[in-house]
Amino acid sequence: MNLLSKRTQRIDSSGIRKVFDLARSLKDPVNLSIGQPDFDVPDSIKQAGIKAIQDGHNGYTPTQGLPQLREKMQLAVDAEYGHEDRQVFVSSGTSGGLVLAMQALVDPGDEVILFDPFFVMYEPLVQLVDGVPVLIDTYPDFRIDLDKVTAAITDKTKLIILNSPSNPTGYVPAREEVEALGKLCLEKGIVLLSDEIYRKFDYDGDFCSPASVNPNTLVIDGFSKSHAMTGWRLGMVHGPSEIIAAMLKVQQYSFVCAPQPVQWAGMEAMNVDVTPYVDTYRKKRDRLVEALQEKYEIVKPGGAFYVFPRTPWGTGTEFVAKAIENNLLIIPGNIFSQSDTHFRISYAASDETIDRGIEILLQLA
Repeated sequence: MNLLSKRTQRIDSSGIRKVFDLARSLKDPVNLSIGQPDFDVPDSIKQAGIKAIQDGHNGYTPTQGLPQLREKMQLAVDAEYGHEDRQVFVSSGTSGGLVLAMQALVDPGDEVILFDPFFVMYEPLVQLVDGVPVLIDTYPDFRIDLDKVTAAITDKTKLIILNSPSNPTGYVPAREEVEALGKLCLEKGIVLLSDEIYRKFDYDGDFCSPASVNPNTLVIDGFSKSHAMTGWRLGMVHGPSEIIAAMLKVQQYSFVCAPQPVQWAGMEAMNVDVTPYVDTYRKKRDRLVEALQEKYEIVKPGGAFYVFPRTPWGTGTEFVAKAIENNLLIIPGNIFSQSDTHFRISYAASDETIDRGIEILLQLA
């Protein structure tokens, strides 16, 4: 008898994790693979977390989150959108929010539209709830083609996922693209899930949330990238009360709540200005793109901390294998896509590491 569920056998372990495992076997690799800030959690946030622990704030909170934090988040969301029906709750990271959204919204056989290339977790999460991923090709410029979206919609379409700024491409759709998509979902009665974990890393001022035109948009955000709190697992979700209530039911029987000390730290995080980090990462982006653009076909990213160049020869898998032979860790594009023509560079690294990576990439081109 097969002990494992069919749903777990339909998905593979993350290809990114395999690269991380490989990194441990290399001596002093030039690591431009990991999507984790290279700066540390700001000290005031650390101290708030330590104080919470020492003050005995170590038990459960309400499933929807610490009231003080939730109130602060709600005020910020209300100030930005002014929707009559937009509720906030605290999730265990944005990944936790994504899991809850799939459980609350997608039934077996429901279709979920993803823009290819897409964040590595989206397709497996859809498959784990027996949904059907429907991929829309956005190559070569990663723009949202509304005609393609319209053509992909069927009577089984339940959800569309937008990630802006994007992982892996760093692409930030123009306001016109985002608003058109938001209005289309509103017209068709399809839930639009907007993954905005990188929204602070918007270098050219182009970021636009579809919630600005579509009040039914479900937004997932968090502190992992903006405040380097990747291991703290603190996220936030806001959207229509009907969806939020369903997600909270699932959270009650799964994650229970986000860790309480981290939620106290989150209140302090909301006071921290991350502009200096964003300015530093804008310079890293420019440093990398300017060095590589003559030898690599690159769509200049508007946000996040990734560049997604086309390989100068071979497939993405072949090119990355050669890079790893030269002690450079990058991620093949087929981890994020049906295509194997590109690769992802993360510039969430020191300038010294970026420069070493540039030197190797110029030699490989």
